[in-house]
Amino acid sequence: MGVEPEIEPVRWGILSTARINAMLVPPLHESPLSDVVAVASRSQERADDYAGDWSIPRAYGSYQELLEDREVEAIYISLPNAPHVEWSIRCLEAGKHVLCEKPLARHPDEVTRAFDAADRAGRLLMEAFMWRHHPQTQRLLELVRGGAIGELRLVRASFSFTIGDTNVRLEPDLAGGALMDVGCYCVSGARLLAGEPSLAVARQVVGPSGVDMRLVGVLEFPGGALAELDCAFDLPPRQGLEAVGSEGVLNVPWPWGANEPMIELRRGHDVQRFQIEPADRYRRQVDNFSRAIRGIEPPLLGRERAIDALYRSAESGGTPVAVA
Repeated sequence: MGVEPEIEPVRWGILSTARINAMLVPPLHESPLSDVVAVASRSQERADDYAGDWSIPRAYGSYQELLEDREVEAIYISLPNAPHVEWSIRCLEAGKHVLCEKPLARHPDEVTRAFDAADRAGRLLMEAFMWRHHPQTQRLLELVRGGAIGELRLVRASFSFTIGDTNVRLEPDLAGGALMDVGCYCVSGARLLAGEPSLAVARQVVGPSGVDMRLVGVLEFPGGALAELDCAFDLPPRQGLEAVGSEGVLNVPWPWGANEPMIELRRGHDVQRFQIEPADRYRRQVDNFSRAIRGIEPPLLGRERAIDALYRSAESGGTPVAVA
């Protein structure tokens, strides 16, 4: 990770006791740039148990109490999708920097509202797309921008797994659905490589609860590139990210999880494989955000706008929709 500058550790609070915290709290404890000082749940008993399990000094039985803790500088929000914007804005208005689980919101106006609140408060807001912080992703971007495949013309992205009938990801009131849960990674990958899309087309299969179980989409970019993406809750576990150019193809077998970090470059009959050193993408994510809070480097990620356009196209039966 290199030699860290001598800075005061950022004091973090954790809003909710969701399972995803298990990926983030250990890196926060390990990092010299961070200090986890508080956690909040909807009940004091749950907060006390969680704080004891994870060696967190203070436990609050309501989210509002965490916001009122003057020592807390940054808050990690691991709530389900639907309340992301509401609690991000509340945290920002309380003077806290916010790292919020992805996706921040479906609708572009809600994303704008949250980032506008960050600007007004003079605080940072970032979505927790941990895959973007892995060296594998950085190397892929360098190869594309460096002309390894010529002109980028097509991006293909996929992410799926199978879930049971009772799962928070299937709750429409909590903004569940395959696109919101795993498809947002595919959209993130396409935007990283091709820029901001101008048009979206999608088709979906809706499950009994009313959310999308499977969705396939196409994004069109102003420079002429296209992106194909598919995501699902009713397909076997799979993921992938491919960049196709005028002269070659870059393939990343494990883009989101980085289980076995490697990038394959194919140009004609020639195949070159780039082995990437393993890295903790969650640790790199929180360190980036802590450094950004201290003014050492900018936050890696900004705003997302394409998810709503894909949903509107799918809900209309596949009508092309302009990305706002």
